[in-house]
Amino acid sequence: MATRAKPNKGPSLFAAAGLDAGAPRPLADKLRPANLAEVVGQDHLLGPDGTLTRMLGTRSLGSLVFWGPPGTGKTTVARLLAQETDLHFEQISAIFSGIADLKKVFDAARARRETGKGTLLFVDEIHRFNRAQQDSFLPVMEDGTIVLVGATTENPSFELNAPVLSRARVLVFKSLDAEAIERLMARAEQIEGKPLPLDAEARAALARMADGDGRAALTLVEEVWRAARPGETFDSAGLQAVVQRRAPIYDKSQDGHYNLISALHKSVRGSDPDAALYYLCRMLDAGENPLFLARRVVRMAVEDIGLADPQALVICNAAKDAYDFLGSPEGELAIAQAVIYLATAPKSNAAYTAYGAAMQVAKQAGSLLPPKHILNAPTKLMKSEGYDSGYEYDHSAPEAFSGQNYFPEALGRRTFYDPPDRGFEREIRKRLDYWAKLRNEKSGG
Repeated sequence: MATRAKPNKGPSLFAAAGLDAGAPRPLADKLRPANLAEVVGQDHLLGPDGTLTRMLGTRSLGSLVFWGPPGTGKTTVARLLAQETDLHFEQISAIFSGIADLKKVFDAARARRETGKGTLLFVDEIHRFNRAQQDSFLPVMEDGTIVLVGATTENPSFELNAPVLSRARVLVFKSLDAEAIERLMARAEQIEGKPLPLDAEARAALARMADGDGRAALTLVEEVWRAARPGETFDSAGLQAVVQRRAPIYDKSQDGHYNLISALHKSVRGSDPDAALYYLCRMLDAGENPLFLARRVVRMAVEDIGLADPQALVICNAAKDAYDFLGSPEGELAIAQAVIYLATAPKSNAAYTAYGAAMQVAKQAGSLLPPKHILNAPTKLMKSEGYDSGYEYDHSAPEAFSGQNYFPEALGRRTFYDPPDRGFEREIRKRLDYWAKLRNEKSGG
């Protein structure tokens, strides 16, 4: 834990980094906030009642995971938090670091702590660390050697180890809205001492082109200033011609995002590969994260195809791995191939509905004991209570099927999985019907 220090009135972050203040600097670096009050677009974290504001108000800071899209201020906020809490700021990237690098950082943090100085370790792309690397943070988080602040663009629930998540609070960074982008553009005009050569419509279009990414917005602003001739003002068409980028088709955090992913899913479910490809391409063209789409495609495989084609899940996972291996733009073709496969596969939600029905009964029925004949009896007492008594080893039975009851006696036999007569489930249906016949014959029915 660390106490909050007085505001830093010393050199700027840029000067503190040891860089030549006279060297050319990108606009995004010139506008890097010097304090938390200058950060835009994250009022839910840094406003008067924001989460981080309240944390700093208690004069303490715990380990954190910043989750959000690029260009939303995760790195800047981490650096400023260290400044606010008088912690040494250490930054590493999970892309370029390994266990040996982490050990050096931890050793330095321990030595620093002995002098009374704490360490805020900022780990960019923390989801890129494997399980063993993530686990290495646990001891130094627990003993206070470091305050960990990890940044990720991926869902921490899927990408980070549970032990790390249990020791850190996840804070969501939002894409910058049009108002926040406008504030950045106005600040850029003030810093540079000149207006943006854009009419009102083009100015709004530039904000849309940034797609919630503050760094991208400032890069676009620089491109416009470089391209404009004296006295020239661009309209929307002129802006697009200059920057060779058009506004995104939809906002990834708003209704358009959910509308298109719903359209993709339902086109797959409706066995229309052409419509499915259309919506997939619209989302990719708008800048959607292909890994998000790959995860949704995996969900479609288990929800809408299931065991009607057991290869569907295999192919979708392979498409995700292919994208990881190839990257963009080649990797998107693997996702497209998976979408076509799903759309043309036989459909079944039998496994999906069976799981839901079984879960409902499991929650309602309570802690019923399985029938004693299928329970092991490692002690004499358990044998005397009838555990394992009468169990029939299925491999020794005719047809390798004993037909015994495996449900709790108080519950009785239930049927959850009812496969349709389609695809591979047609064969499963035959097996289940045959086993039901054998079971019925054994019970004398």
